[in-house]
Amino acid sequence: MKKSNPNFKVSVVVPILNEEGNIEALIQRTVDILKKYPNYELLFVDDGSTDKTLEVIKKERKRSNKIHYISFSRNFGHQNALRAGLDYATGNCVISMDGDLQHPPELILKMIEKWQAGCDIVYTVRKEDPKTPLLKRKTANMFYGIMNRFSDVKINKGAADFRLIDRSVVEIIKSMKENDLFMRGMISWLGFKQYGIEYMPEKRHWGKTKYTFRKMAKLATAGITSFSVKPLHISTMLGYTMATLAFLYGIYAIIVKLFTDKAISGWTSVLAGVLFIGGVQMIMIGILGTYIGKLFIESKKRPNYIIKEKSYE
Repeated sequence: MKKSNPNFKVSVVVPILNEEGNIEALIQRTVDILKKYPNYELLFVDDGSTDKTLEVIKKERKRSNKIHYISFSRNFGHQNALRAGLDYATGNCVISMDGDLQHPPELILKMIEKWQAGCDIVYTVRKEDPKTPLLKRKTANMFYGIMNRFSDVKINKGAADFRLIDRSVVEIIKSMKENDLFMRGMISWLGFKQYGIEYMPEKRHWGKTKYTFRKMAKLATAGITSFSVKPLHISTMLGYTMATLAFLYGIYAIIVKLFTDKAISGWTSVLAGVLFIGGVQMIMIGILGTYIGKLFIESKKRPNYIIKEKSYE
């Protein structure tokens, strides 16, 4: 047994945004599980909510000093909220989960069991629910497909930010001062002894999802460019290919001009070629711009988040 200390502390981190209707139910179900352990804390990271989310959390904290909160000055994004939770959590193991109750708190028992058996990271993999709208399933599959094809880390299809991390791994993540975070890729990249648990997501208890297609696309871009330079290699190979094709077409045009009496008439082929090459160049410039932009943001050394208020001393 690797984690045999009977007095270990469990930290549960919940990034949250405009989830006022979910908090009480989440606390009730989660605390019912955590009561089985001698020492725990439940930490909410309010990512700039505009409803009564923070008020509800403060009310619940008055009932229990094991409930903590961190409130951002504005919305800094789900991944930065996860980062803040890891920065402030004090447990021997840290569990992160969403605040919409689609991550069943009852799975915490099995996660801690696997952690006590010696695993450093216990991650979860979401089963595909046939009731989920077809478009959402297709976009999710596309997300993981693009990630695994173009990045240097492999992420299990359906991998979620519902996971347990050992304190030693948490300290390593805290030392990685990246600005454009992608936790799923980072967890896969770290290595260590990992164990995956499948689960069926529950129906959202209240409210609407905050992860739109636009946010998913942004997350995929962050993941690919944070862990791989393959897009740069692809743009280079595409450049070589286009240059070769242009050179061959040039030779063909010269031969036709010098050795035949066929005139090259019309501008259609020329215009199509110019537009195609121009489009490819714009794509390559966009890829380069993404990487340069990431370097620009990193060079500023701005904090990942700004805390407006917190319950920690």
